[in-house]
Amino acid sequence: MTPYAAIDFGTSNSAVCTGFDTHCSLVPLEAGRDTMPTAVFYNADERTTVFGRQAIGEYQAGFDGRLLRSLKSLLGSELLSETTLVNGRPLAYREIIAGFLHHLRETAQTHCDHALDRVVLGRPVRFVDEHPERDRLAATTLADIARDVGFEDVHFQYEPIAAALDYEVTLDREALVLVADIGGGTSDFSLIRLGPRRTGRVDRSADVLANCGVHIAGTDFDQQLSLAAAMPALGLGTFSPGGKPVPSHVYFELATWHRINFLYTPRALAEAETLRPFFAEPALHDRLMSVLRGREGHRIAGLIEDAKVAVADGGTMALDLSFIDTALRVAVDDALLHRAIGAPVERIVAAALQTAADAGLSPGAVDAIYFTGGSTGVRFLREAIATAFAGSVPVMGDKFASVARGLGVYAGALFA
Repeated sequence: MTPYAAIDFGTSNSAVCTGFDTHCSLVPLEAGRDTMPTAVFYNADERTTVFGRQAIGEYQAGFDGRLLRSLKSLLGSELLSETTLVNGRPLAYREIIAGFLHHLRETAQTHCDHALDRVVLGRPVRFVDEHPERDRLAATTLADIARDVGFEDVHFQYEPIAAALDYEVTLDREALVLVADIGGGTSDFSLIRLGPRRTGRVDRSADVLANCGVHIAGTDFDQQLSLAAAMPALGLGTFSPGGKPVPSHVYFELATWHRINFLYTPRALAEAETLRPFFAEPALHDRLMSVLRGREGHRIAGLIEDAKVAVADGGTMALDLSFIDTALRVAVDDALLHRAIGAPVERIVAAALQTAADAGLSPGAVDAIYFTGGSTGVRFLREAIATAFAGSVPVMGDKFASVARGLGVYAGALFA
């Protein structure tokens, strides 16, 4: 019997299951861990390409090169058809995604005696909001890339449905469950009937009452927290001697992972230099230019992500920006995080409520909410969704592996 793979290609983290028949298990992708950051580093000093934690580690260690993250967010975007400069040569974004998927397949291959030709890929409910054609193009492109790296038989399953299948194996009776899969790039919801009598069916379409999703999640939280915490220390929200606000576009770019590198070009640096007359405090402009000339944007982004995780369930931490200016530190706590991400959370809750409305049900009809995805670690977000579905039982799944395991369950039923 030939093996199969099930891949959760996530915006922030990825995981893989492999199996025979209906038996599948997670693959240790990196240092014995079942998940790895969706990151690639093209090391110019060593002339190597590395992935996951190693990619982030080498970048943070100061090696010269190019770090790319949030690769999944490129699907459906205009950037996918373009190239980016990597260590002096143009590289297509599509080729970068293919390189990461190829690494996942090769790593999983080491745990199988036969070639992995069949795969189920997880996909968000919507790659792109309110653009059906771009959404279809994103799925088609991902399938084509999967075939390019060696998979011959390619299937998809919605990520929240995959998470539901992982949760279903724990149930001893039927339940109406809202699956909240909130990761780095998308917030996806599925309202689905689960229960032991339904387990193992390949076609679960009759059990899925509604799907809904928005392209808002953890990377948006990072951006908003950066704008609230780090960017004011570089001049965001300040005014010129004449009372005009400092232009904000450079700060929004600097707070967005996949846009940061565009600020390091000679043209972008020259444009940033022309902003000096807008600053009533020249020291703030000096800080901004120090970050851009020193290519410290991704370092700030990494610190912001760490701060978000540190205060997600309460607490306080100091954002250490002393590499920009001696003794520069910014206090970050859960109250600041709440203020920063309040608007995105409202849109996510609205999508959850829309899922119930699309099924023709009131929020009170939902028995349980199953949380999965890295961003569900943010307590404020979980509480906002749980409040909207008062009376439902909140259940916390594995934030990073539930989808991959559920994709494995689906793949086992499909291919067996």
